[in-house]
Amino acid sequence: MNVKLAYGQGYLPLDLPDERTTVIAPSHIPGLRDERAAVMTALAKPVGTRPLREWIKPADRVCIVFTDITRATPNERLIPWLLDYLAGVPRENVTLLNSLGTHRPNTPDELARMLTPEVVKNYEVVNHEPENPKELVQFGVTRTGVPALLNKRFVQADVRIVTGFIEPHLFAGFSGGPKGIMPGIAGLETVISNHGHANLNDPNATFGITKGNPIWEEMRDIALRPGPSFLLNVSLNEKRQITGVFAGDLIAAHEVGCEFVRKSAMQKFDAPFDLVVTTNSGYPLDQNLYQGVKGMRAGALVVKNGGTLILACECSDGVPADSSFDQLLRSASSPEEILARLATPGFRFPEQWQVQLQALVQRRAKVLLYSSLPQEAVRRTHLTPCNDIGRAVNDFLDAQSNGARIAVLPQGPLTIPYLGEATK
Repeated sequence: MNVKLAYGQGYLPLDLPDERTTVIAPSHIPGLRDERAAVMTALAKPVGTRPLREWIKPADRVCIVFTDITRATPNERLIPWLLDYLAGVPRENVTLLNSLGTHRPNTPDELARMLTPEVVKNYEVVNHEPENPKELVQFGVTRTGVPALLNKRFVQADVRIVTGFIEPHLFAGFSGGPKGIMPGIAGLETVISNHGHANLNDPNATFGITKGNPIWEEMRDIALRPGPSFLLNVSLNEKRQITGVFAGDLIAAHEVGCEFVRKSAMQKFDAPFDLVVTTNSGYPLDQNLYQGVKGMRAGALVVKNGGTLILACECSDGVPADSSFDQLLRSASSPEEILARLATPGFRFPEQWQVQLQALVQRRAKVLLYSSLPQEAVRRTHLTPCNDIGRAVNDFLDAQSNGARIAVLPQGPLTIPYLGEATK
């Protein structure tokens, strides 16, 4: 059996034994015949609220939130179409805000590629600054008593529009919706509180679950505090074609989109697998190891305790080196030491959530990484370098009994396997 693993801008071919291998891929949904028309229709006939044009008065300031370069949202199509719909709004009244969360700022060249040069030239485009107190406004506190901080430009706008795409998320249930606001344009300390050790240890903080998920529910609550926001989210297939458009009320439209995505992305299995080969869906999602934890987490859902997981994640942008994620990984001698440190009362560190999830995956299975990173860089993250996935699979099978079973997720977390019942 030949399988193509999404990797960087292309694919990695992999031969696997037919009789032992289960391929776990999203149910294919064809792209919409006329994407632009579907977006325009959704803006005019939204879910749970009035058409977007009816939100806007002549002198209103409009803030449009868009996802950063690590996300697959087709911003280069979606944002120009949205601006066309808003053609009656003076350009000087529109701000495009990059919902970085805690990620690095995107460069001018990256913004031009993401939004088109014409948009960047004609509109104000701003990177969110999660650590700049002058750019943040407080809206109450989180459940742990930390200030709930959101971007000033967003909360002071008369009309707020949140764009993005919906896919299963490793601890928030689904991406999109309120996640574009919290953590997308939240303060660092707010994000650290929400993504804290106790919340991530909650069994409901996982793929496909929103109700009862403490992380998602707090995201929702904080996102609603500044007042109403209009949502424009899409779903995508493996070719980055738009398969659905969900516009309107921030929560109601997102819920419709989540149910649409759930049907194609989540697949049930009765028993775990000895070996799981997964990816991080290729570029742009596999630009660094920080994002690659999503692919690990997806594969870990169906790997046996004590099994092996192989992740193909290009990491063209590194770990990234010297990021908070990298620093925390390198500061400990093992995943278990990391988990013990994170469980210490009062311990807080930027991007600790992704380190925690990686360590939890490693508690369950041995993790090999196929990437462009130097082998020593991989070892510093407590992972095992893999130079040849095919050889690693054969070595694993040679050491196992004839009954060993393999699962492969060629599109990584675009498909979420699960054992037993999935909860909403």
